[in-house]
Amino acid sequence: MNITQPIIRVENVSKEFSLGTTVVRALRGISIEIPRGAFQFVVGPSGSGKSTLLYLLGALDRPSGGSIEVVGQRIEDMSASEQDHFRRHEVGFIFQSFNLLSNLSALDNVLAPFIPSGVPPRLRERARALLKQVGLGERMAHRPQELSGGEQQRVAIARALLKEPALVLADEPTGELDSNTGDEIFGYLRNLGEAHGTTVVVVTHDQSYIMPNDRVLTLRDGQVLEN
Repeated sequence: MNITQPIIRVENVSKEFSLGTTVVRALRGISIEIPRGAFQFVVGPSGSGKSTLLYLLGALDRPSGGSIEVVGQRIEDMSASEQDHFRRHEVGFIFQSFNLLSNLSALDNVLAPFIPSGVPPRLRERARALLKQVGLGERMAHRPQELSGGEQQRVAIARALLKEPALVLADEPTGELDSNTGDEIFGYLRNLGEAHGTTVVVVTHDQSYIMPNDRVLTLRDGQVLEN
């Protein structure tokens, strides 16, 4: 696979928050590129700006300055409706807390983003296939409370990939899991990312999951450190 073409370009991006009379500079003029098809880690201590960067890449927030281009689209130029469309169709999100709906089965949780507009048979079959790929073929009818933490995160991975996104953003996806289950989750992320040609960006505190060929971006105090 050719991963030389950047899918993400971040140029001199800053992000500031106001906490009362205090201005917090979460990101301080960072510039990075992430190639298409890469498995990219973002690491650094708490408060370094990792999650802030991830939310900006996913159009969950806007930069205070600079430019972010993802899948050929500039985040800072998007209207609210364009941001919503971008999140729905171009990006898959995986969070530490899983964000599953307790009243829905595993299968319906995978399909949940599409239920308001209707679920065609083709999409339902693809959801079934993804759940089988992550080892939940026999657990599709189970609700979240009937699944282990690792199984719930696998449901979240299948949900993120159902839309066939160009980009998957994962924020501490193993933060609530033991190390063995964490290894399993990263195995699924890697295998499914490769199978579907998806770029995966993972924010994590735990660097034990990083493999020799992975790309690693280290942040500290809102700035990029040279690795």
